[in-house]
Amino acid sequence: MAQPLHLLDEVRKAIRLRHYSYRTEKAYVDWIRRFVIFHGKRHPNLMGGVEVEKFLSHLAQDRNASAATQGQALAALLFLSKRVLNVALPWIDNVVRATRPKRLPTVLSQQEAQSVLANLQGVYWLIGVLLYGSGLRLSEALRLRAKDLELESLRILVRDGKGRKDRVTILPASLVTHLRVHLEKVRELHRQAIEHGFGGVELPFALERSAHA
Repeated sequence: MAQPLHLLDEVRKAIRLRHYSYRTEKAYVDWIRRFVIFHGKRHPNLMGGVEVEKFLSHLAQDRNASAATQGQALAALLFLSKRVLNVALPWIDNVVRATRPKRLPTVLSQQEAQSVLANLQGVYWLIGVLLYGSGLRLSEALRLRAKDLELESLRILVRDGKGRKDRVTILPASLVTHLRVHLEKVRELHRQAIEHGFGGVELPFALERSAHA
């Protein structure tokens, strides 16, 4: 039997096999690690619904976790049970549920948003105006690739967005010059990295195997 924390490598493989996002992978692995440590590093094969209930109740009672956080932890443990250990957890009944506060979302006015952007500089400003002008989520803006920017037609191709779907959104014309300057800087940094023996990039899913085929 693999050591409990070594099981995390199997979790990562199972997640990548199903093409979950990197953020989901990080979150699930972290929750499973915390679950194992909480129970004295016992192997998950030796635990079941009772241990899951205790851990989830601990999050609500002792860690003051939100309902969303508790739900994410449960999703991670269900994934571990079903996709890695190939066992079914019993119905979880005795969990102390985290309360879901009723809050209205905070929405900035146009003037407030402009004030925030005015206090950003460099690449942070560029990310901010992309979020504001193109409706991108933060993770989508950080994952943008040069090939997904259509500067002439003022479009951005968002790959693997929410719901693992691709979509097209607008690119504000006022950003084209700034993006061209940024891309030129990135190209120069990449050139310098290659000269020093670096310059690699992360390739998602099966693209890495294709690149070396």
